[in-house]
Amino acid sequence: MRRRNTLGWGLLGLVSLTFTLAASQQPFTERPFPDRVNVHYGNHQRHRLDFWSAGTEEPAPLVIYIHGGGFQGGDKRGVPADLLEECLNSGISVASINYRLSRHAPYPAPMIDGARAVQFLRSMAKDWNIDPERIAASGGSAGAGIALWVGFRDDLRNPESEDPIHHYSSRLSCMAVFGAQTTYDPRVIATIIGGRAHEHPALRPFFGLTEEQLGTDEAHQRYQEASPDTYVTADDPPVLLVYNEPRGPLSPNSPPGRGIHHPNFGTYLASKLRAFGIECLTEHADDLTGRGISPHHQMVRFFCRHFRIDGAEGTSEFE
Repeated sequence: MRRRNTLGWGLLGLVSLTFTLAASQQPFTERPFPDRVNVHYGNHQRHRLDFWSAGTEEPAPLVIYIHGGGFQGGDKRGVPADLLEECLNSGISVASINYRLSRHAPYPAPMIDGARAVQFLRSMAKDWNIDPERIAASGGSAGAGIALWVGFRDDLRNPESEDPIHHYSSRLSCMAVFGAQTTYDPRVIATIIGGRAHEHPALRPFFGLTEEQLGTDEAHQRYQEASPDTYVTADDPPVLLVYNEPRGPLSPNSPPGRGIHHPNFGTYLASKLRAFGIECLTEHADDLTGRGISPHHQMVRFFCRHFRIDGAEGTSEFE
C-alpha cells in the first residue's frame, strides 16, 4: 500500500519519556521514515509534527499520536512502532506531534497545542490526502490526557479569528489511548485511586501553581478546567482506554505518584460516558495478552471500526 523505508531515522532517535506498554518498546530504527518531518503547525519550537501517509488513492483517515512524559519530557519520535505499522497497513495515515511542556508553558498550553495540531492537519486535508471527517487521536499518559481533553471539549473552531488555522474544527471521530489520566484534579484522584497518586510531582508544574496557591479557589478551578472528564457531554466521540498498571487498592504508604496510570481512571470515565450513552471500552493489557491480542492491535481495530474501514465492524474482539 505504501513504501517502507527505515533507513536513517534511527539516528534521530531520542529516548522518549512516554508511558508505553511494555510489549510496544521497539527501537526507533524499526519505524518507517516519515513522509513529512518536523512540519511546523505553530510558532513555538515545540510545534512540530511528523506525518506518514497511508498511500491510499482515496482520502485516508488519520490518527494523531500524542506522546507522554508527564508534560515534562517526551518526543514525537516515540510513536509506538506497532501502532504506526498497523495503522498504515490498515489504510490509516498517522501524525505524531510535539507540544509545549510545563517548562515552556503550563496548562492550558499542551491541550491547546493538541487542538491546534488537529486543526492544522484538517487544514492540510486536500494537500496530504486526509479525510477531514475521519480524524482520531491516540497517546500515552500525558498524551492520552491531551487526546481526551481535545476530544471532549466543544469545538474550538473560530471563524472570526485572524489565524486561518482556527477556522478549522478541532473535533475528533474517536480516541484510543493508554495509561490515561481521565481527571487531573488531585482531589478526585485521591478519591478514585487512593494512596498518594494525587501527589505526583508532575502535577504542580503542569498547573503552574505556587505552593501558596494550592488549595485556593483559583487552583480548584484550574484542576477542573484541565480535567478531560469536566467536558463530557452527550455528543462526544467514543473512547477505548487501555491500562497495564496492576488493579487493586493502593497502600496509604505508597510512594508519591504511584498509581498515576491506574485502571480506576478508566472505570471512572466509563461510568460518566455510559451515563450519556457514549461508547467507552476499558481494557487491561494482561487481559488482552491472555486473549492473544496486542494492545495496539486492539486500538487499531477500534479506529478501523469507527472509521468504517471494510472488515473492521462486528469483529469478535469487540463483542
